[in-house]
Amino acid sequence: MEILDILIIGGGPIGLNCALEARKNNLTYLIIEKGTIVNSLYHYPLYMRFFSTAEKLEIDGIPFISTAPKPGRQEALEYYQGIARQKEININLYEKVLKVSKTGDVFDIETSKTAYKAKNVIISTGFYDIPNLMNIPGENLPKVKHYYTEPYPYAKQKVVVVGSSNSAVDAALETYRKGADVTMIIRHSEISKSVKYWVKPDIENRIAEGSIKAHFNSEIMEITENSVIFKDKNGQVNEIENDFVLAMTGYLPDFEFLKNSGLELQGDCLNPMYAPETMETNVPNLYLAGVVCGGKDTHLWFIENSRIHAQMIVQNILSKQY
Repeated sequence: MEILDILIIGGGPIGLNCALEARKNNLTYLIIEKGTIVNSLYHYPLYMRFFSTAEKLEIDGIPFISTAPKPGRQEALEYYQGIARQKEININLYEKVLKVSKTGDVFDIETSKTAYKAKNVIISTGFYDIPNLMNIPGENLPKVKHYYTEPYPYAKQKVVVVGSSNSAVDAALETYRKGADVTMIIRHSEISKSVKYWVKPDIENRIAEGSIKAHFNSEIMEITENSVIFKDKNGQVNEIENDFVLAMTGYLPDFEFLKNSGLELQGDCLNPMYAPETMETNVPNLYLAGVVCGGKDTHLWFIENSRIHAQMIVQNILSKQY
């Protein structure tokens, strides 16, 4: 069996960037991706726009041409999938990595289809696959959605949106403008400061005028077939009629996979241990790249500030060969 120089787990923007960097340095590599190319972006809301401008989403110096100041989901899909095609990146799709173990200096990688060996492994799996559950009665009802794609199914429906971050605010505004009766249940005292600056005044004004109802310092206790039960800021229990719940409570990396791969996780946020100058973890020659580095704090890393990880990792790998 061929022993690869690098096996990359995850075919998102940073995984693609790692592959391009490996090829530039004549290292053999393969990406294993459980879905399609940039699978997380594919599952973003259809009309999502990035915080970053196009040039800050570029990888490997390849220009990202956008017709808008802030690129949208479709433009990003065209850009990253276009790179994968044009550069003929070695990537296996719809193949899930099940286990990473190490024998001596070589990693054994078991997937849903076969097995591989590699001298180095890069985990660049993102965080969009596992919802951060509320762990309340009724959360498994069909009307509860942890992913939001577009507003049209919610026209003329009573919708509860849980959360106050970008995804929650986008869902609340879009469904409201398509005719939904929207109520936001927010654990904090205000809309998140991380909400896109051009959207934040919009949601605050809609709440102020009463077009969108919002309960701050509140928490859902139970979801039933026809209602939502929540505790408000005064500790009073309320029940409101409801058709759909959009639980925009965030997402988590696959911590079990990280632990099973030998990574040490620290603190309440389960931050993986790695050397910030090389991205190497406590397991020699096992590296992290991209948003997975932040543990539960998924706002620390994004495309714009983690593009540099590819070069850092490959340079560290090369330094060990001499």
